[in-house]
Amino acid sequence: MSTPTPGPRDFPDGTALVVGGSGGVGRAVAVALAQAGSDVALTFHSNRAGAEEAARAVREAGKRAEVHPVALEDERAVAALVDAVAGSSQLHTVVFAAGSDIPMRFASELTGEQWRSAMHRDADGFFHVVRASLVHLRASRGSIVAVTSAGASRMPTRDVLSVAPKGAIEALVRAVAVEEGRFGVRANAVRLGVIEAGIFLRLRGGDLGESWGAAARKNTPLRRFGTAEEAAHAVVFLASSRASYVTGQMLGVDGGYGA
Repeated sequence: MSTPTPGPRDFPDGTALVVGGSGGVGRAVAVALAQAGSDVALTFHSNRAGAEEAARAVREAGKRAEVHPVALEDERAVAALVDAVAGSSQLHTVVFAAGSDIPMRFASELTGEQWRSAMHRDADGFFHVVRASLVHLRASRGSIVAVTSAGASRMPTRDVLSVAPKGAIEALVRAVAVEEGRFGVRANAVRLGVIEAGIFLRLRGGDLGESWGAAARKNTPLRRFGTAEEAAHAVVFLASSRASYVTGQMLGVDGGYGA
């Protein structure tokens, strides 16, 4: 009897960087990457405990984990972080799962400072990560996956501070896909609906009451909210060799909300 030929690995040797790995979705992504065979470096802004918990879960999955604090608004700090991660191990994947803890407000109620702050932290932060990462991803023929919002296809009320930066992020994802494909670099996004993790858990009971939750479920064809693990499965697929001919795509993981 012949021995079956092993299939391709999901990831090469090296490290996946999860920006925002201390959050609910970021943590799930870090663990899923480890389970798929990759070492993981993850960042946090203020939630060190969440980042360390995620790192422990990665190590329990049998892979190496690093934890790095970083302010995404600081371009030099982001560049130093990415270079440090790539300097110790080949950087083959960058996942951007960071997001600001924003107030739910109508656009007419927002101040200029609230708008500028959200755009700077999230949209500019993603640009800083991409700019610092591309030289390393060209070398590894690697991949970028950004976690964005289903609001890009169906706008929810009072959520523009979340959706607007992610619209800019998706524009940059498309630019990278078009411009960097010649170097073997892929870029995609996962548009999330309501995920029962992270910022949603902090907002529930505050800006998001029971009536909001009931309406959101009604507007979602699957009539439920998603899990961090479901989001992570989509991210890891797009980052992996299983999606080696997929780039420039925005994959909805939203229970059908954006259909």
